[in-house]
Amino acid sequence: MAEGSTSIPAAPRQHRLYWWKEALIIVAFYVVYSWIRNRFGSNTIAEDGVPEAAFHNAERVIRFERFIGLYHEETVQELFLSQRWFIQFWNVYYGTAHFFVTLAVFVLLFFKRADVFAQWRNTLAAMTALAIIGFAFFPLMPPRLLDAPCPEPGTVQFGGACVPSELRPGPELEFNGSNGFGFVDTLSEYGGPWRFDNEDIASISNQYAAMPSLHIGWATWVALAVGPLLRKRWQRIAVMLYPAATLFCIVVTANHFWIDGVGGLVVFAIGALVGWGSHRWNQNRLDRRDMIDQMLTQRSGQQPSRVRLGSVAAEIIDDVVPDGEPGGLRPPPGRRRRPSESAGVSDDIGCDDTAPEQVTDAADGGSEASVERP
Repeated sequence: MAEGSTSIPAAPRQHRLYWWKEALIIVAFYVVYSWIRNRFGSNTIAEDGVPEAAFHNAERVIRFERFIGLYHEETVQELFLSQRWFIQFWNVYYGTAHFFVTLAVFVLLFFKRADVFAQWRNTLAAMTALAIIGFAFFPLMPPRLLDAPCPEPGTVQFGGACVPSELRPGPELEFNGSNGFGFVDTLSEYGGPWRFDNEDIASISNQYAAMPSLHIGWATWVALAVGPLLRKRWQRIAVMLYPAATLFCIVVTANHFWIDGVGGLVVFAIGALVGWGSHRWNQNRLDRRDMIDQMLTQRSGQQPSRVRLGSVAAEIIDDVVPDGEPGGLRPPPGRRRRPSESAGVSDDIGCDDTAPEQVTDAADGGSEASVERP
């Protein structure tokens, strides 16, 4: 540092969040989701004919669950179908908590955990992106639609009753009213915030977006992201039970197989690796920039919002000029100095090597490039 300059510590870097940027990210994801839904979703499949691919994927899931001895979704649902109020509660839970709780925690993190907000936002975005890919390449008919009517012109139907299946009880392969899988579409039969067979709802939803379950992925995200903000034990226990309650909800309403929830945990885990990894990479990048900025600030001896590169460059040059070599860097051995160099101008570095104090003064009124502090 030049003699006589004062070292002023640079202000610590702070996280800067912008609500409009986060809103743009949400809108961008919704646009991408809408495009994929319109390209690969239930409406497109229904227009093309019978949703055989989604139905056969459901058969694969059932076969796997039977193979490991854990195909019990229909039994679980049947235990509670006699309690109308209970089923209606979970219908409302299914249609509201998934969006509103996630949005509330997203906003809470924005204001209360700004230091790690980007980490959790990236996790949510990566997880949702992975799920959208799953919806596109593995359409899965939910249990509630296995015995529902197949798509027909002029109707809002997305079921697979007309698809032959060896998994149906009895000799007949097609649904005849008594050989079904036994699941009940609780939203249609018991009521809730909406019905999936409503034309308006059907136009903005993908009936075959079951694997992985974003209900489980987002619920896990909520529990882990908001947990550190909670101080009371019962609050932490309640929020950690939220994913388990959501798993029960998606099973008892026949909107998912339980294994869809496992898929939700998988995309959350991968999304967390991507989100935390990208956050750490960005923090390292900002830390390096901050380190350089602090070095420049110390060399300039200034604490403004901007650091003039002209004065900093002058001080760096001044530091490396050896004694007895005024006005420039020492020439390489064997090369004689030109007259212009003796006058204080170095053609090699293209810089006016005025004394640091003079350059600093010139910088204050000049137009040299500047570096914004973060």
